Amino acid sequence: MIFCSPYYVKKQVTIAQHPTKQMHINSATIKKIIFLAAIILCFFELQGQQNNIIPPPLHIKTIEFKPLDPKAYAPIVKLGEKLRLSFDDINAEQRIYSYKIEHCDYNWQVSNLSSTEYMTGYATDRFRDYQNSFNTLQYYTHYELEIPNKNNRIKISGNYLISVLDDSGKILFTRRFIMYQPKVNVAVTAHRSTDPSKINEQHSIQFQINHPNLLLNDPYQEIKVDVYQNNDWNSVIKGIKPKYTRGTQLWYNYVDGISYWAGNEYLYFDTKEIRNATNNIFKTRLDNIFNTYLYTNEARGSRPYAFYPDVNGNFVLRTLDAEDVSLEGDYSLVHFSLKYDENFDQDDVYIYGNYNDWQITPENRMIYNPDSGLYEATMLFKQGFYNYTYVAVNKDFRINPYKVEGSFYQTENEYTVIVYYRKFGDRYDQVIGLGSTNSERLRN
Repeated sequence: MIFCSPYYVKKQVTIAQHPTKQMHINSATIKKIIFLAAIILCFFELQGQQNNIIPPPLHIKTIEFKPLDPKAYAPIVKLGEKLRLSFDDINAEQRIYSYKIEHCDYNWQVSNLSSTEYMTGYATDRFRDYQNSFNTLQYYTHYELEIPNKNNRIKISGNYLISVLDDSGKILFTRRFIMYQPKVNVAVTAHRSTDPSKINEQHSIQFQINHPNLLLNDPYQEIKVDVYQNNDWNSVIKGIKPKYTRGTQLWYNYVDGISYWAGNEYLYFDTKEIRNATNNIFKTRLDNIFNTYLYTNEARGSRPYAFYPDVNGNFVLRTLDAEDVSLEGDYSLVHFSLKYDENFDQDDVYIYGNYNDWQITPENRMIYNPDSGLYEATMLFKQGFYNYTYVAVNKDFRINPYKVEGSFYQTENEYTVIVYYRKFGDRYDQVIGLGSTNSERLRN
């Protein structure tokens, strides 16, 4: 049984409405983004409907959805612990937004449970915490929400979908999150591939589930397991069955059965000093708002591995110019450029990371500039430290995470195992365990 993930399949992107109010972005950039959106609008709408994942419109920026622990980045917590959702609206109109929480099954489709079965209080409520920015060139309204809160509490573990709605009830964007109850123990290890042709490029994941206090009648049917690399939703390997069982233990020690391309360390930029050029930033310029020009990156697929300290594709908002980055952090147009001659007129190239929930959208697609001979893109970012990488996406919309940047077994990655349980007759999938490991601790 092979569970190798040579590249990711991306299916969940739609384009929401474009803002009509003038933003603090130059008109050429807006025209470029709208043109790109029009090209693939129909395709993205179809794919998004299939997976309930809707990316935000252009006026919604800097969506953070993670635990209160500053060292945690993925929206995965124990049942009863809190998550914080925040975002900025650069239309700065203090509109009344609301949210809706829905329980989902193992495949992230909305379940048949009524809201009273999975939560107390209101499944739909409005955002009550929002303020306008101050001392910034780019105006915005900042919205925050904690889940659970005094108006709602989630009662059961599982997959969940939160939708943010505008004042007419239309969905602005959606985000996934997971609540789990630790009913089993999960021990995870990372290994180099034993396939001689991939030993320098892939990681193999093995794990063991211990369930001394949980009676399983048929673990091959009752237990489902998902594995993620760096908490990237697109990297999931699903449908993994235990290789064998022994007493109260389930063993998933396939030799190279659950495999990932190791990829490369993430690139980064840091705009905490937005007025100054710092490491990886070539220059800054003020033109209505700040502009940040990064040094040109070169595709690293054919180059030797080099260590870069990273946060596995995540980002941290921060500023040296003010005390409260949520309200005083400014925005800049960040200009990316990539030298990648091998790809001319083949796959599309995208800037990839958790800054936009690992989504592929027109905004983060790079355009080849024949005058400069580079792939280029410009996006609006709030001040902070950001990880990113470059991925290739083919005509079938499959993400290739190693074509541009290469794959090296030395790369440090986080691997997470999520355990689902649904005994015969149950109406929903519980999440009963979580385990993780880091490839810094390779076992071979």
